Amino acid sequence: MKKYYLLLAIFVAALNLRPIITSVAPLLGTMQSSLGMNGLTASLLTTLPVLCMGIFAPIATIMRDRWGLERTIFIALALITGATALRGVMGSISILVITALIGGIGISLAGPLLSACIKKYFPKNPGLVSVYSVSLTVGAAIASALSIPIYNRNHQSLTLTLSCWAIIGVVALLIWIRLIGNTEKTVGSVNSKLPIRNKRAILLTLFFGCMASMFYSMTAWISPIAQSFGYSKASSALLLTVFTIVQIPISIIVPGLVSRFGKRRFFLVICSLFEFVGVVMLLLHLPMMPAIICLGIGAGGLFPLALMLPIVETKTAQEAGAWSAMSQCGGYIIGAMGPLLIGVIYDNSGSFTPALIVMLVIIVLMIGVQLLISNGAAVVKHANS
Repeated sequence: MKKYYLLLAIFVAALNLRPIITSVAPLLGTMQSSLGMNGLTASLLTTLPVLCMGIFAPIATIMRDRWGLERTIFIALALITGATALRGVMGSISILVITALIGGIGISLAGPLLSACIKKYFPKNPGLVSVYSVSLTVGAAIASALSIPIYNRNHQSLTLTLSCWAIIGVVALLIWIRLIGNTEKTVGSVNSKLPIRNKRAILLTLFFGCMASMFYSMTAWISPIAQSFGYSKASSALLLTVFTIVQIPISIIVPGLVSRFGKRRFFLVICSLFEFVGVVMLLLHLPMMPAIICLGIGAGGLFPLALMLPIVETKTAQEAGAWSAMSQCGGYIIGAMGPLLIGVIYDNSGSFTPALIVMLVIIVLMIGVQLLISNGAAVVKHANS
């Protein structure tokens, strides 16, 4: 029963890592018109949390060494929950930016440490990263799918719509408070270091950066792109929801296939090609639904693999946390530039076509990095032995 409780704890914790970002995306246009935000400022609501997730990720290992894995995750969840709840106070631009900052710090702490948690409690089952990735996707999907209905059914209240997700955080805190007692006895005597000179860790960081740049660019701008193509707000929100929901089964299937057969490079490149095809379809102004499905398949496979790689490449939970912190630090900083770059290009050109071309370039660069990553099948098999 303890293992099932741990899986539940990981699932519920991960469920909180995306609503503070994806609940904003369907309402970007509404917030721009009602609060007077330009494209660059609107992009910050997605970019700032992602940037924080990169900048503050190394602090996760420092806090884990000092206070323990479970306790640090609890603190991270408290920050996310508090930031989300604070959005219920007022709907000003300053409050939105401040909460994006606080929430991003919380996510930066929880992200790499949940990977370390899987390594600690399930060292022979790295494929269980699917629980983590699926929960992230479910949280993102719920927030993006329900934001517009909640907004419409509550007298178009932005504050209520953006703050109601704190309820999930309260549930997570109640579950994790029972795990604080599992803190290691070695806390305070461990000094985890980021593998900044490890060439393989650098490759994983570059891959994470390209993957995150594409993921958050699409998360932030699918709805505005759809509206620029003539889709209604409801249809645009539906496309974002489809993009997110498609990722759920893929997030379950791909880590299992990689754990069983290895061939990580093969699956990485295939998923990237799905994203490439999706962006090309958008450039050609083909019907958006097939393009969004292709993008969802690509993102659904790439993200859990990016989470899984540091786990299978390391031997201990401390190492897994350090590798995850490094890949997420550099990766999210690079990824944060994606939505920001799209906003700047759109503001200057008045069209999403140049931005979509830039996305294609990012995907090609990502495939180049993936081709430098060996299959590592032996590592995976060893981890499952």
